Amino acid sequence: MINDAVLKTKGTELLIKEFGLDNASRFFTLIQKEHFDYTKWQETLFNGLSLEEISANAAEYRRLRRAPSGV
Repeated sequence: MINDAVLKTKGTELLIKEFGLDNASRFFTLIQKEHFDYTKWQETLFNGLSLEEISANAAEYRRLRRAPSGV
């Protein structure tokens, strides 16, 4: 298990890498403004999906992220 400081740093780096600085900042603002329970959200995120469906969705997401623009 990593410590809280490393978790926050790595998480922020990943958000910036994935969304860019502006959208990562916007994400943090949205989370702070709204009453948002991340744990409850995670509990329902994949509700009703099998492990195979989640895996297929992840593979499709990766495929699309790697595809050239316009595909």
